[in-house]
Amino acid sequence: MRKGTLRQILLITDGCSNHGEDPAAMAALAREQGITVNVIGILDQGAMDENGRREIEAIAAAGGGMSQVVYAKQLSQTVQMVTRQAMTQTLQGLVNRELKQIFGSDVSLEDLPPDKRGQVMEVVDELGETVALDVLILIDTSGSMKTKLPTVKEALIDLSLSLNARMGENRFSVFIFPGKRTHAEKMIDWTPRIEELSTIFSKLASGGLTPTGPALGEAIAYFERKRSLRSWIGDGDEPYIEESSL
Repeated sequence: MRKGTLRQILLITDGCSNHGEDPAAMAALAREQGITVNVIGILDQGAMDENGRREIEAIAAAGGGMSQVVYAKQLSQTVQMVTRQAMTQTLQGLVNRELKQIFGSDVSLEDLPPDKRGQVMEVVDELGETVALDVLILIDTSGSMKTKLPTVKEALIDLSLSLNARMGENRFSVFIFPGKRTHAEKMIDWTPRIEELSTIFSKLASGGLTPTGPALGEAIAYFERKRSLRSWIGDGDEPYIEESSL
């Protein structure tokens, strides 16, 4: 049996959406389709608006992912931490689903004896290093993000270098929002490395509305187009845990 692919959307923003659908509802739709939504909010010198903080937390909760609000200088470390912790969280969820199917609906990882739980966590750790990972990075480029974009660029390059130290295959895609003609605009198609961000970021123009919900919708649609193509050529895209590993 082939291993599937973990799919994540990494949303980087600094405030509230102000146009289009509810982003938390779109994140819930992503989760239904097997895509985890993680959100990182970037602070300036002061505190983030409370509405912005609540929205960030709501998007991640609905998308089954993680959220962090950090100052720009902490961004690189936070991007790597959130991406990896979300992988582990997703894999643990898959393990729990398998355990329920094998032992019954009331059994979870925490219910196993310590030695067995340790064995399962070793499997989770191994899968975290070997499973394929697709990360669609969705970057807010509204006016208030202008001064933060150079830090975002460096953080994403560091993320690429960090994840490429894994044995598993990584693929990244980068979208910005708002786009010139659409709610979100693709800047980089699926690639194992995102060093080309250096040339792209210098050309970005900040400004406009913040259509976070519609942008998430376009990110989901892009994942589904990729999935349809992979299915057509016979490459499955669903994550799984081998029964023998448990």
